[in-house]
Amino acid sequence: MKTILKVLFAVLISTFSYAQHEHAQQAEKSSAKSKPKSPRQSAMAIVGGNHVHVDYGSPSVRGRQIWNGLVAYDQVWSTGAHKATWIDFSNDVTINGKLVPKGKYGFFTIPGPKEWTLILNRDWDMHLADDYNPEQDLVRVKVNPQMHDNLTESLTYEIVPEGKKGEIKMNWEKLSVSLPFQNR
Repeated sequence: MKTILKVLFAVLISTFSYAQHEHAQQAEKSSAKSKPKSPRQSAMAIVGGNHVHVDYGSPSVRGRQIWNGLVAYDQVWSTGAHKATWIDFSNDVTINGKLVPKGKYGFFTIPGPKEWTLILNRDWDMHLADDYNPEQDLVRVKVNPQMHDNLTESLTYEIVPEGKKGEIKMNWEKLSVSLPFQNR
């Protein structure tokens, strides 16, 4: 009887150890799978008393051709991954001489090799640019992209305060564009 109990106990222990090992491996695989390739990120700053917040999906270069490759020239881009990028101003601002009332806006761009169009659109809640409607544009600004020697692997935004003025800067790959604004 003692021998049978010892064998049963050994089987139970080995089954339990095997189950723990399998669970640990599954958890490790699940953890690796759950890390998104384009995680949601935020950039925030106070510019002259105005809280400016940018929310975006941050894809990585991962060895791919970005400009006129992954991101097509001359087409509206959500300027991030997955859900459209949005910008929220806690106070009114002026962009390109136009009043932008406090609130949340979709940020879209039309990239080009020498010139980009930066767009604030009243509709901020959409998947990529699937439902983009130019009739909802509040502001369009033409800018020249700035090229850099250093690689920015993951798309990033930063808000650069300059007193009562500021700029929202997008960096990715070896390029950046900036949307200047002024508090009202």
